[in-house]
Amino acid sequence: MPHTPLITTLVIGLVLACIFGAIAHRLKASPLVGYLLAGVALGPYTPGFSVDQSMAPQLAEIGVILLMFGVGLHFSFRDLLSVKAIAVPGALAQIAITTTLGTMLAQAMGWPLGGSVVFGLSLSVASTVVLLRALGERRLMDSKQGRIAVGWLIVEDLTMVLALVLLPAVAGTMKDGASESVDIRDLVVAIGITFAKVGVFAALMLVGGRRIVPWLLNYMAYTGSRELFRLAVLSLALGVAYAAAEVFTVSFALGAFFAGMVLAESELSHQAAAEVLPLRDAFAVLFFVSVGMLFDPMILIRDPLPLIATLCIIVIGKSTVALLLSRAFGRSLGTSLTIAASLAQIGEFSFILAGLGVTLGVLPEAGRNLIVAAAILSIVINPLHFAALDRFRSRGTRKNAASPADPPAAPEAATPTPSPPAGQLAGHTIVIGYGRVGRVIGETLFEAGEPVVVIEENATIVENLRGKGIEVVEGPDSPRALLSAANVGRAQRLFVAIPNAFEAGQFVKIALSVNATIAIVARAHSEAEAEHLKSVGASEVVLSESEVGLAMAARAVPRTA
Repeated sequence: MPHTPLITTLVIGLVLACIFGAIAHRLKASPLVGYLLAGVALGPYTPGFSVDQSMAPQLAEIGVILLMFGVGLHFSFRDLLSVKAIAVPGALAQIAITTTLGTMLAQAMGWPLGGSVVFGLSLSVASTVVLLRALGERRLMDSKQGRIAVGWLIVEDLTMVLALVLLPAVAGTMKDGASESVDIRDLVVAIGITFAKVGVFAALMLVGGRRIVPWLLNYMAYTGSRELFRLAVLSLALGVAYAAAEVFTVSFALGAFFAGMVLAESELSHQAAAEVLPLRDAFAVLFFVSVGMLFDPMILIRDPLPLIATLCIIVIGKSTVALLLSRAFGRSLGTSLTIAASLAQIGEFSFILAGLGVTLGVLPEAGRNLIVAAAILSIVINPLHFAALDRFRSRGTRKNAASPADPPAAPEAATPTPSPPAGQLAGHTIVIGYGRVGRVIGETLFEAGEPVVVIEENATIVENLRGKGIEVVEGPDSPRALLSAANVGRAQRLFVAIPNAFEAGQFVKIALSVNATIAIVARAHSEAEAEHLKSVGASEVVLSESEVGLAMAARAVPRTA
């Protein structure tokens, strides 16, 4: 039976991405590097098997939609406003300076001005995936410097969304040789029409969408069908993006971003994010694979100097600009270095913008090759920035981050009876998962005055716990990183309250490899799960069905006086 190009592209792309991603992770690099290299291996510029070149971009388009939907879903005006004094002017100034540097480099290579500007813009925005992962691994997401870096990134993302909207409108005037015939009035009209369409679309989403979307999700949740709820979330992401492109002729990316932003205001937004996450991740992987397929490795030999110059703009120029701007706004050296390290790479938005530029005939193909090559190298190099930052902080410079130059700490620092940081605890208890089961365990321990560290990934639960002064390690992240942050090496007990037995088993094995004497209690839903957890080292496994049965049976026996 012959296989269709769709099936072949999906299977080969995902399998190779898994293999290369695992290798990259093993080498302490971001899995994104592996996904991009998997695409390079499948591309037409390398020997061996090559997938259908027309199918991959279509799958990548779905990846773009779901990536932008995720960006909108996690977009927070509150987070941005809390650091607006530095994030807004700092990010805009950094974008302007980095774009200028990239434009000057492209002009030196003889490219037209329009393509040079697109090239410069592509170098000015950091990867959301890489930045959030780096901050999460170091538990900096809720620190002042972490919030500034995330706010800075939000401004960059919003600027790139605007660039994606405007680029098709002005593409005709940016092509080589078009400058002599540019009609300013036509250009202004084109931009005005584009903004009008975007304005109408935004108004419909922010006014009508705020009523329809929550109602639809609440209705689907009320049906009790998880499949229908998941389908509703996916339909919103893809349907709004398609309607934005077909009716308002704006980009899929903008439509998906607004769909996510409106959905973020629903009480079910966290559940919606969890439901769409696996599919988003799968198509996001295909997006990075398709980008890698467009990369010509010969550029490393053909144009080494332009590549080195491009990489220097990203790794040295952009991070130095961010460092100097942060210092100019009165931030401490530790905070400024954290922001600089966070931004010293490029990723998904750079690929989207470069791809659109090539499609519109504005950016030369060589420009996209330089961007992809520099992105791969910058993502590989970025952990070295953070390693240097970790060494800097470990030499006693933490006091600089809390110096008078920084604004006062966030309100949560003054919470009532705060727990000591996990790194200062010994003999404490770790509770993994703070749902219905974990909450009962945690509250019992709190009432007994026991020192507790909670590992939880639900942002609402995390915020509530920190508001009570409870030490929380926030995921999602690797089990080893989460347990390390919870100081499992000095913990006395571990309660694994998450329902997934496979994931629970990973926590059990890793905890025992670090602390062989720790007592571990886990939960299971079946005898098979209980046997699995015991086989990996759990001290005790509570079988939920048995416990419920015993509790109900106790009520079946008449009480004696």
